Amino acid sequence: MIQLETVDIILIGLYVIVLLLVGIYSSKLSKKSEADYFLADRSLSLKLFVMTTVATWYGGILGIGEFTYRYGVNSWIMQGLPYYVFAIIFAFFFAKKIRRSNLLTIPQKLEETFGRKVSIAAAVCIFIIVTPAPYVLMVGVILTLIIEIPLWLSVIIAMFIASVYLYKAGYRSDVYTDVVQFVLMFLGFVVLLIFSVLKLGTFEYLQSNLEPELLKPFSGIPFEFFLVWFLIGLWTFADPGFHQRSYAAKNEKVAVYGLLISVGLWFVFDFLTTSTGLYARAYVSDLSNPLFSFPLFADKILPSFFKGLFFVALLATVVSTLNSFTFLSAQTLGKDILQKTDWGKNKGSIQLTQLSMLLTSVVSIVLAVLIPSVVDLWYTIGSIIMPGILFPVISSYYSGISLSNKRTLYQMIVVILSTALYFVITKLEILTEFIIEPMIFGILFGILFQTIGLLKIKGVKSQQQ
Repeated sequence: MIQLETVDIILIGLYVIVLLLVGIYSSKLSKKSEADYFLADRSLSLKLFVMTTVATWYGGILGIGEFTYRYGVNSWIMQGLPYYVFAIIFAFFFAKKIRRSNLLTIPQKLEETFGRKVSIAAAVCIFIIVTPAPYVLMVGVILTLIIEIPLWLSVIIAMFIASVYLYKAGYRSDVYTDVVQFVLMFLGFVVLLIFSVLKLGTFEYLQSNLEPELLKPFSGIPFEFFLVWFLIGLWTFADPGFHQRSYAAKNEKVAVYGLLISVGLWFVFDFLTTSTGLYARAYVSDLSNPLFSFPLFADKILPSFFKGLFFVALLATVVSTLNSFTFLSAQTLGKDILQKTDWGKNKGSIQLTQLSMLLTSVVSIVLAVLIPSVVDLWYTIGSIIMPGILFPVISSYYSGISLSNKRTLYQMIVVILSTALYFVITKLEILTEFIIEPMIFGILFGILFQTIGLLKIKGVKSQQQ
């Protein structure tokens, strides 16, 4: 339990009130159209694009603290660097194409390219991947550290705070609340770093109180370990959030430059989190659960008011991702799945998304309460499913490497099932040597499937000539 003063609790209460007011205010600007509800009328300026993109990228902030506590500066190399590289590639090779398509979702693009079956299969995969359950659990855990309430109640409060304004205003409210949370997350970690330096000292303090390998890049991590985490960054290309923001950008330039600027700001925020994470390791070196390194370190190093401000920053960092995933999940279920059923084909996509938002919220709350390790569950499922949709999404924008509709559907199914089988084999320890992450296995298997498919297409064309 964190020791907070009255002023700290007031700051946290003000954060909740401001967030709700901004979310509700955004509904007054809504044009009640499909383009507005799902993409804020495709009007994101460069500033809005950058703020919402940066804010939603750090939902696993407690995990970043744990990773830095365990691996030091290598946290930045494995959790930051790969995503900079793939985000820059995404900006130059995908952002313009996505914005130019004038679509609303990834499944729409896949239906346009590969047909209805691939679209529905991908929608189901995306719905599973973007479940907000892990993030509502994280917000709930932070709340239980602050206030003595049971987890089930904190999870319900967390979901309410993050989603109540989404119901009416849709994506516009997600963007506007992200602006507030963007400012708060940077402010909170700047405050923590300043107090760390003032109270503990500069780099010399870290050198004196940390194992040398924690301050040396690539020290103590095998190349294969780095490669695994680097390749996991390929998820960027199929990330629904990146596609959503590119669809919503005011124009193609905003989509491209917005991502490039976001990379620069990610670098700054990663510097803040890595630096404060190192101070946490140096100052509180005996944590049984490094997942709580940030909140426990802040509790010891920050005075009243500033402590409250930091906990507001922690909440803002996770809530900004929670509301985005809640909306993406509801949109995928409502527009890309339910509306394509006989029951939903005559119903409006906004109405179905609002219904799906209620369903998603309830399911996420139940998962978070019944399976407190839902983060691990989410990571495992995401690792298995992501390789299945990665190549169809990429090839939907590059016809020269795309397979036929039938082969693309087979690819999704075979890659996902093969990755799931590989995961089971490794867990049962049937295979004990040359073990790699399930996601990496899936990506490599997907590359093999894609290559064989393209060679077959090339062979057929050669015979026809």
